[in-house]
Amino acid sequence: MLEFPRWKYITILLVVVLSVLYALPNLYPSDPSVQVTPNRGFAIDAALNQRIDATLKKAGVTAKSLDKDKDSLLVRMPSFEAQTKANDALREGLGEDYTIALNLASTVPDWMGKVGAKPMVQGLDLQGGVHFVLQVDQKAALDKRVDAYAEDARVTMRDKRVKYESVERRANNSIVVTLPADQDVDKARVALSGGNAAAGVAASALSYQVDGNRIIITLPQSELSKISGDAIEQNITTLRNRVNELGVAEPIIQRQGDDRVVVQLPGVQDTAAAKRLIGATATLEFRSVVDGNAQDALASGNVPPEARIYYLREKGLDGKPVPVLLSKRVLASGDQMVTASTGTDRNGSPAVDITLNAAAGQRMFDFTSANVGKLMSVVYIERIPQVTMVDGKEVRSTKVSEEALAPTRIAGVFGKNFQTTGLEKTEAENLAKLLRAGSLAAPMDFVEERVVGPSLGAENVARGTKAVMYSFLFALAFFLVYYRMFGLLTCVALLLNLLMVVAVMSLFGATMTLPGFAGLALSIGMSVDANVLINERIREELRAGMPPQAAIATGYDKASGTIFDSNMTALLAGVALFAFGTGPLKGFAITMIVGILTSVFTAVTVSRGIATLIYGGRRKLKSLAI
Repeated sequence: MLEFPRWKYITILLVVVLSVLYALPNLYPSDPSVQVTPNRGFAIDAALNQRIDATLKKAGVTAKSLDKDKDSLLVRMPSFEAQTKANDALREGLGEDYTIALNLASTVPDWMGKVGAKPMVQGLDLQGGVHFVLQVDQKAALDKRVDAYAEDARVTMRDKRVKYESVERRANNSIVVTLPADQDVDKARVALSGGNAAAGVAASALSYQVDGNRIIITLPQSELSKISGDAIEQNITTLRNRVNELGVAEPIIQRQGDDRVVVQLPGVQDTAAAKRLIGATATLEFRSVVDGNAQDALASGNVPPEARIYYLREKGLDGKPVPVLLSKRVLASGDQMVTASTGTDRNGSPAVDITLNAAAGQRMFDFTSANVGKLMSVVYIERIPQVTMVDGKEVRSTKVSEEALAPTRIAGVFGKNFQTTGLEKTEAENLAKLLRAGSLAAPMDFVEERVVGPSLGAENVARGTKAVMYSFLFALAFFLVYYRMFGLLTCVALLLNLLMVVAVMSLFGATMTLPGFAGLALSIGMSVDANVLINERIREELRAGMPPQAAIATGYDKASGTIFDSNMTALLAGVALFAFGTGPLKGFAITMIVGILTSVFTAVTVSRGIATLIYGGRRKLKSLAI
């Protein structure tokens, strides 16, 4: 007897409703828009809206709407051509008071967003975006690490009460410690090796040679190579964290060769904004204030040997930068931070709550314990890549900004948990994001950049959709002609399979790429194969003289095992592609895996349920339209 449990019908109905709900947002295309973000000291208000309206009217373009999105204003445009014109006009009209960037604004209704329904994420080849190749400055990474070793040597000598005349770094990445003539050189060497081991440097990593009253610390080539390799890996990790913090969906960040990193950001249309997003190195350094008059030291050139001149972020009453003397010793830096979050200080002003690692926290505790009442300052460092035009040619350079926040008096003893203030709300949020992502171990330079325009991505979408639809229509035509009524059942199952693939990929945020369309076409083929097995098995049972209803039940039962076996091998291949592949291979694998799972469900369960609904209640059924 041909039977099908009611709970399975309920399950199928629920799957259909959910598939429609979560596939529906893909019918709402995003609006091309221009994002306007105010810089320091400016705000989003009615006056800004009027300036934007006047600027766009002068440029001959009309915006669909102006919507406030958090701390930015989205100017929605009717087309990509209008978006380009509006972008150029607003850059010129608003000047440097506001940051202008291209964007895509969602048009999905709010009620869909509340239940988690969102459009399918598209990759770089479909949505457009930017492609960068960056070169890591390995020399800067070596300089930073060797300078840290030299500073650790100075601190160790002071902590161990060993007198020394100087600690200098040589061009060959060695460190020379010069001692007074009456100092015990062996005692100093033991103190240095013990201090470096405590700082986390393996004893075998550094070599200590005694030459008269000097100790020469050298790094073997293996350690130098390790520093360079670690710098690249840390930069890749930092870039991934930073891009994830800033909400770019499915970026591709991978190593290329010995010193290069490839970055692809789908959906990002503005190259300058993307460069600021991935290339800026923002970090903090905590330094103590050195006693002395910074103005006199700057004028005379007599800067204390343990100090360096920085300039305060806030200018003086005369509008000129205010110098300050800060110690060369860094108490804590951005790469020693565990986490950072935005908050407020006791006065309600924006602040960044920072947690250091154990070593930096102990160093901060030791310093504040001995210096309560003294001044300490925070140095905000930002390395910004920029492009300038010289004689009609693009010249790439890097602007390094080092600004000290106003010194604050150490009111009490603190360790790894504390706050830094003196920033505006937007700056505090951006700084917390960058600090959470980590600071770059070495600066990077852009050596290649390409922009994939949204029009090219739209062409890829159109061609990919056409390829999938043709393969789908060919399959439908074959089934309708060859299997008649059961061909119609198969067509319904294939339609639901396609709907489920789109819904699942949209629900879980999987990325659809051009290879993903190939995976989608393959999953349709796998679904066709499963339905062919079922239909042919039913026909064989009918030829053997079995009654129609029994032939349907037997055909589904006997074909199901074969379908599961064949699809399991394809599923394992898809899992292997996803686990070991990168980039386009992963996009193909994801679509293939989802398509295989849904095709098994629709072929074995959905089509059987429909067949039972049509033929299960007929007691005098003599033949089948198959």
